[in-house]
Amino acid sequence: MPPPESLDDQSVASALPSRAARVLAFGAILLGGLCGGLIGFSVTRLQCAGECTTNKSLGGLVGAVLGAVGVAIISVLALRAMGEWQTIQERAAQAPNDSRRNPSA
Repeated sequence: MPPPESLDDQSVASALPSRAARVLAFGAILLGGLCGGLIGFSVTRLQCAGECTTNKSLGGLVGAVLGAVGVAIISVLALRAMGEWQTIQERAAQAPNDSRRNPSA
């Protein structure tokens, strides 16, 4: 099925955030996972006496997963908000000036 010929480039808006924003979000997720892993490993190490290699590893893994998932949720929400803000700004720029509106009312 051929694409409709009436669509131009400006009528189809992309909700995809910029490449820089996506790269920063990915870096933040990796950093959150690293920090969560270090915290989980340290907490497990402090609570364990003797040789607890498996426990330390599991504590680090659980901490890393929880940290990465938490930062990923925040990153997705922030990227969506950025996309919505851009859409609002574009619509405001394209909207005709409504002279009937009384700003002093």
